[in-house]
Amino acid sequence: MNELIRLTATEAVARLQRREVSPLELIDAAAARIAAVEPEVNALPTLCLDRARDHAKRLMAGEGRELEGQAGWLGGLPVSIKDLTDVAGVRTTYGSPIFKEHVPQDSHPVVKRIEAHGGIVVGKSNTPEFGAGGSTFNEVFGRTRNPWNTSLTCGGSTGGGAVSLATGEVWLAQGTDHGGSLRRPGTYCSVVGLRPSPGRVTRGTVNNLFSPLSVQGPMARNVPDLALFLDAMAGWCALDPLTYDAPARSYADAVAAAEAERPKRIAFTADFNGQLPVDRETREICTKAVRAFEAAGCVVEEFAPDLAELGEAFLILRSQAFVVDRELQLQTHRDLIKPDIIWNTERGLKATPSRLAWADRERAAFFRRMAALFARYDVFVTPGAATPAFDVMLRNPETIAGVKLENYMAGSMINAAITLAGCPAVAVPCGFDRYGRPVGLQVVAPPRRDERALQAAALFERASGLDRKVPIDPRPGTVPPAEAPSIAAP
Repeated sequence: MNELIRLTATEAVARLQRREVSPLELIDAAAARIAAVEPEVNALPTLCLDRARDHAKRLMAGEGRELEGQAGWLGGLPVSIKDLTDVAGVRTTYGSPIFKEHVPQDSHPVVKRIEAHGGIVVGKSNTPEFGAGGSTFNEVFGRTRNPWNTSLTCGGSTGGGAVSLATGEVWLAQGTDHGGSLRRPGTYCSVVGLRPSPGRVTRGTVNNLFSPLSVQGPMARNVPDLALFLDAMAGWCALDPLTYDAPARSYADAVAAAEAERPKRIAFTADFNGQLPVDRETREICTKAVRAFEAAGCVVEEFAPDLAELGEAFLILRSQAFVVDRELQLQTHRDLIKPDIIWNTERGLKATPSRLAWADRERAAFFRRMAALFARYDVFVTPGAATPAFDVMLRNPETIAGVKLENYMAGSMINAAITLAGCPAVAVPCGFDRYGRPVGLQVVAPPRRDERALQAAALFERASGLDRKVPIDPRPGTVPPAEAPSIAAP
């Protein structure tokens, strides 16, 4: 493995700034690594290396360096962009056969922002169709596999981005998150992913401009790199009415001060007091791992808010987003759309105004319970996913902790609950189960306190040292046997 690939993003940017390495050299290192691992993982099915080299040459000639020296400057660092997000002149399919030959003429505002900060796009990362699903596969490019065990899923929907990081294909990966799409792949692949507060990063061209459910955000191999990439993405955008200005202090500087500004009190739950099914071993690993905060001088107490009927409220509100995005496509291309999306959209079309109002009341009530939690605790920590990575051939796990899942989103509520509260959340690795599958924590902060979530995650990461285990070469393996309900039940 090329030593350049092993550099963290922060280290690589520092070398770029000192002119010890050039953007072209990093692109060549990324290209070689992509060629070596892609046949086994299928993370970056669309490459744009000529476009990347042209961009690098312009940067090296002094063009496009207006933001050099500002927070988030990437200096010519190669990154991946999720295939839901337009890159001008690069095939962008959204994982859908409807758009399998689509080449946009203009880039998404977040891509323009990343490129203005010196990020160089080398490829598009694989995603489920329209980003819907907890496992990354589609009819255009096929399945993306987990590099820790290629018989397993990498999660979804930013699965390709997580794998591109874990294998060393790129140094940073852009993604999106609705019900855990930056957090769950981060957990499954032992990298870090941040769901930012709504409005922190522009969503630009989406039709759901006034909904806080879906966000754009960063993934990286460690928390300092995650903060660096958020600095490149964050800020007000005229095309997104929910955005606001970037903070006066950079997220990178906030993370550097993590130890001095450590949280005083932390609330932890392994399964929301038994309200959610969570894999037994995952509960045990996370419960043990969170004690690292105590060694760092924090008080950790078990506490969780009541979820009430939040799972149903989430499905109702999520389905309305599908109505906005997919109703017209169902009328014209129903035969090309996967069943999960049809189910979500039709569920939304059947919802009555009364049920919509009920769901909003449930969301507001849960937000108030979370606000009460944060009046007492600085951060809230949960497992990063309810179950470790499962068979890559499955759309979703059939059961978790002996509980049969009723739909493909039922295993994501540990993430989706945080989405509904409007909170930022970082997925950070915390260990491995008996089969070598990565397990992680979800570190949650109050709305618009993204720096607090990053600082707490950084504090944990420094204690664990797990960020130093990536990048890795893809590893073949078998699917672990499912635990019997009598063993796995709480």
